[in-house]
Amino acid sequence: MLLAATGRVQAQHGTTNGEWRFYGGDAGNTKYAPLDQINASNVKELEVAWRWKAENFGPRADYNWEVTPLMVGGVLYFTAGSRRDVVAADAATGETLWMYRLDEGERGDRAVRTQNRGLAYWTDGKDDTRILLVSPGFQLVELDAKTGRPIPGFGKEGIVELTEGLDRDVVKPGQIGSSSPAIVIRDVVVVGAALLAGTAPASKENVPGYVRGYDVHTGKRIWTFRTIPHAGEEGVETWENDSWKYSGNTGAWAPLAADEELGYVYLPVETPTGDFYGGNRPGNNLFGDSLVCVDAKTGKRIWYFQIVHHNIWDWEPSSPPLLADITVDGKKIKAVALVSKQAYTYVFDRVTGKPVWPIVERPVPQSTVPGEKTSPTQPIPTKPAPFDRQGITVDDLIDFTPELRKEAIDILAKYETGPMFLPPGLRGANGKLGTLFLPNHTGGANWPGGAFDPETGILYVSSLTNPDGLSIAPADPKRSDMGYVGAQSTAVTATKAGDAPQQQGGQPRYTGEGPARPNIGPRGLPLIKPPWGRITAIDLNTGDHVWMIPNGDVPDAVKSNPALKGIEVKNTGRPERSPLLVTKTLLFGADGSGLFNAGPGGGGKFFRAIDKKTGAIVFEMELPASTTGVPMTYMVNDKQYIVVATGARGTPAELVALAVP
Repeated sequence: MLLAATGRVQAQHGTTNGEWRFYGGDAGNTKYAPLDQINASNVKELEVAWRWKAENFGPRADYNWEVTPLMVGGVLYFTAGSRRDVVAADAATGETLWMYRLDEGERGDRAVRTQNRGLAYWTDGKDDTRILLVSPGFQLVELDAKTGRPIPGFGKEGIVELTEGLDRDVVKPGQIGSSSPAIVIRDVVVVGAALLAGTAPASKENVPGYVRGYDVHTGKRIWTFRTIPHAGEEGVETWENDSWKYSGNTGAWAPLAADEELGYVYLPVETPTGDFYGGNRPGNNLFGDSLVCVDAKTGKRIWYFQIVHHNIWDWEPSSPPLLADITVDGKKIKAVALVSKQAYTYVFDRVTGKPVWPIVERPVPQSTVPGEKTSPTQPIPTKPAPFDRQGITVDDLIDFTPELRKEAIDILAKYETGPMFLPPGLRGANGKLGTLFLPNHTGGANWPGGAFDPETGILYVSSLTNPDGLSIAPADPKRSDMGYVGAQSTAVTATKAGDAPQQQGGQPRYTGEGPARPNIGPRGLPLIKPPWGRITAIDLNTGDHVWMIPNGDVPDAVKSNPALKGIEVKNTGRPERSPLLVTKTLLFGADGSGLFNAGPGGGGKFFRAIDKKTGAIVFEMELPASTTGVPMTYMVNDKQYIVVATGARGTPAELVALAVP
């Protein structure tokens, strides 16, 4: 691990001048704004100031709008619709000022990722202001922030081709794209990638998700960081049997973070192809499933830490790294924190990469799937404690009534269960349907990530408690390039456990979601006892939890379940993640969209103001639909606004601006 020299400690203060210039508020993703016009004494007066509807943007309506707008100079900038149009709107009224649309033809229609979280912004500090878009078809577009017109000197008439330089002869439409914005630091535009999902791929091969840096003035590619190393490069030995030559994914699809003073960028790198079977990529597979720090000017790796070795659970880094200046045992530390799908919080010195608290390699269960070779140990943080449940035992099952408890125990007996990092097994082995996991392969935490209060050192993170069932099953021999099981030379693929096998091509294939749904418990109820959604406050100065609250009310489908007639059920939280925002006086959370994770009664509509110190709900109001993007806040014309994207199944997306009259 390469280490860097220690730099001067300078606090991360969140947003400045009442603006919101980065996806996460600042380059460190604190999602913190030191504004207090909206406070505990008047938040009950909060009302809708204006609404901006995205329904007619694109050939079809968007229902899961994950965008967080930027606000600079009284103007909001955001992407809208399935074509990812760029929109500028008046921050005080929501009036559309200009719109830019890129017609990408087939490559846009076949985009690997249609959802998008927003844009990047750059200025020279004077009159030159620019907006940067990563298009659905994976092109980098630079626009004049005042007019929405492409910058002629950037790339080719304002557009840079991003599919070049990925070490594959041909990159086809629908293989690689982006779901998060780029980040600009020291005049370098750093671009990550999202790829064709590796859940159960048709091939062991995929496009690698390299991270690249481009000159903000010209669009020239300055550097490439290979998330899969080549021959002779450090880490290539962790890709045994030359699997680095064909393996793909390992993109940084979650939002990136940057320290503008140090000139470093922090990359959360995902799992290699495929998510649940790694027999085709033996070894630890660096730099997959790692937090990587690189120099923004050169792309040179400064340090890295792999949070999962040879990942076969899809527990990849999926949250934006969060920069936090903290004081631990009297020592000031420039830290970076990563909340994970496994419900761990990994905290490092962001200059050196040294863990703030020990992260210990501990023995874990080993795979029994032929052809699979798992790591004997995994890195386990000693502090902070996990913010959600890990592993499943009888004690985790619902217990609303003795009858429901017994039925839950009977269901649990159909699956292999155990501690964290229990590998998925072959379907039918030991008479079991599959392996049951907690947290889910989607988390725990996921892309909404956490929020950090730099004045107190408190990290807030929302999470989901939802079991996940997986099994490894024989696949169609026509897909034999995926790998082999034992002497039978049978290809394997990871599938959701629960449904019966189907014969295809002479070999059984397994399909269906099964226990990936949270209502696999008795009589349509969740298997695991509540809370099913939660918000946890963690003091990063001490590593201790401060409080935890269930997020949201009892889901409607649970309230109306006849098995619970006459039984009072409360404080369950909803099986949805709450996107979070912190201000000088309050923490804001919400009922996250049921589109994050399908659940019983998913899709609550409430937006909440929470006491940062205690977790007490100060106020809540109903929005037109569920919150689908991370909220943001700003000041314009001496008035504070909170803007949040909303949507739900059957309810087209819109931006809702809130203010105190």
